[in-house]
Amino acid sequence: MSESWSFLDGFETNFRPLVVIELAKDTKKETIEWFTKRIVDKKANGGAQLLVKPLVMENRDENIYLVGASNLRLLLGAETVGLVKECNDNSMRTFTYSSRKTFKDFADDNHNFLTMAECQYIIKHELENLRAEDEKMIPGYPQAKLYPGKSIVRRLLTSGILVQIFPLHDREELKKLRHSWYGRVKVGYQPLDEIRCYFGETIALYFGFLEYFTFALIPMAVIGIPYYVFAWEDYDKYVMFATFNLLWSTVILEVWKRICAIMTYRWGTLLMKRQFEEPRPGFHGVLGINPVTGRKEPLYSSIKRQIRIYLVSLPFVCLCLYFSLYVMMIYFDLEQWALDYHEENGSNFSSLMLFVPSIIYAVVIEIMNRIYRCAAEFLTSWENHRLESSYQNHLILKVLVFNFLNCFASLFYIAFVLFDMKLLRQSLATLLITSQILNQFAESLLPYWLQKRHKRRMKKHICSLKTDTDLSLVEQVSLEKEMGTYSGTFDDYLELFLQFGYVSLFSCVYPLAAVFAVLNNITEIYSDALKMCRVYKRPFAEPTANIGVWQLAFETMSVISVVTNCILIGMSPQVNALFPDSKMDLILTVALAEHSLLAIKFIMAFVIPDKPRDIQIKLAKLEFESIEALKQQ
Repeated sequence: MSESWSFLDGFETNFRPLVVIELAKDTKKETIEWFTKRIVDKKANGGAQLLVKPLVMENRDENIYLVGASNLRLLLGAETVGLVKECNDNSMRTFTYSSRKTFKDFADDNHNFLTMAECQYIIKHELENLRAEDEKMIPGYPQAKLYPGKSIVRRLLTSGILVQIFPLHDREELKKLRHSWYGRVKVGYQPLDEIRCYFGETIALYFGFLEYFTFALIPMAVIGIPYYVFAWEDYDKYVMFATFNLLWSTVILEVWKRICAIMTYRWGTLLMKRQFEEPRPGFHGVLGINPVTGRKEPLYSSIKRQIRIYLVSLPFVCLCLYFSLYVMMIYFDLEQWALDYHEENGSNFSSLMLFVPSIIYAVVIEIMNRIYRCAAEFLTSWENHRLESSYQNHLILKVLVFNFLNCFASLFYIAFVLFDMKLLRQSLATLLITSQILNQFAESLLPYWLQKRHKRRMKKHICSLKTDTDLSLVEQVSLEKEMGTYSGTFDDYLELFLQFGYVSLFSCVYPLAAVFAVLNNITEIYSDALKMCRVYKRPFAEPTANIGVWQLAFETMSVISVVTNCILIGMSPQVNALFPDSKMDLILTVALAEHSLLAIKFIMAFVIPDKPRDIQIKLAKLEFESIEALKQQ
């Protein structure tokens, strides 16, 4: 590998802009010169050995730079980040420059061997790994301290010198993707391979899960309709429906693991080795030596972090949960008021008023969820986690606990305290439908409308500029840098998680929940595709092999749904009539049924392999070959 870098000396290539760097308008000249020099310097001198070109726009005082790389540099970078590509023998192997001829579709003059998303991921990796050597500070900014091993890009970001880094869209490829993805209404699968090539594996995997979950909901929706029509009040007839629901929730999650393994093996991310995690950008502490890497980096006491978590974050979360329950009790007071009003008047207007408290409460829930999310992000950042994975896990835990209680506490209260099945159906339907409408509006329709307005204003301004630079490129960069930044798949998975709860937790009370979920997800696919292609900046690709902690979250929800459905069925008048003399027998029977169903779920999860047999064999074969290669060395 070290020998390969020498081929880059004096290498000339046609410049292809891939990534945009925007610096603050008042950035000092010496800072710009130092930073760009570090980007283009040779690897041996601590640089990234990339290509940089300023984007010149007259009458605009902006520091915008385009970053690209030669094809050879990208191939060497692909080996550095450990990309996995398909070989001529149809096997998947980690790419190495020395064995490049053995990979399918590789040719020295084929600049499309790596996808544009992979090229941008490589550039991002190289920029983030630009590290200070003997510099004590950022030139021109004495207050922005540096030390050996510190990430230069992260210091520039935290100092406010670097405004943003984002990958450019490929207009032609984006146009083709939009046409095949959402350009026409059709019944069929999404172009997941094309989505992966353009946006990367993380986003493609989310859309794959959304599509799979939507198809998996169809049997529940089809079965739920006749139950809704013909067996509305006969809860004993819901026993089979609830049992099917509980087994269904286990099967779809286990089958998803297999489908996920098939996709990520084909994309190569199932084989990618996890790299040693660097400290996250917001991590701070006293400069010290990492005992694992031997590099200088900030060190922060884990005891201090635990104190912050248990003495500040945990009480704050508990206080928020208490406030959520307090708001829930206000909602029930409104429900009682609406019921009394209806009993006094008995008009059509009073009948409509019965739904008003639930609608108001659903809106309040969405507002509280979003406010709490901001507070949770601030608290988790303040806890000062060293690794991004640790930060994400603590954030997800905080958000899931609050969202679960905020969205479902009222339903549990109605079901197990008030024992009002009619109100439970009404509240469940209102919360589900209202939350779906609000999410569609807030996440897609409103941002799309705002982006279209901004785009019209920006085009008028750009047309008035006189510049020697390619106007289409100036226009593209100017438009894209003002677009919103996609915050990741967190909110999208959270929405599906809550939807899964509405469908599975109280399935025996409201079987139409799956029908509304299917209808919502069909529009969600199109609206999410729209916002990815038209509303937000192009996100950097992030290789991933699965949906991560969300798999565990969905599995936990399916276990909780077993308990709630068994208790609801045990509370029905028809089941209670079977045990007129002994409530203890009823409780023991329900507990036995619940334990039996849980046992069946865990047995099914154990019996169904996470990976198909052929992929298990391929992975074992690669492991055997790597061991044999190590023996020969």
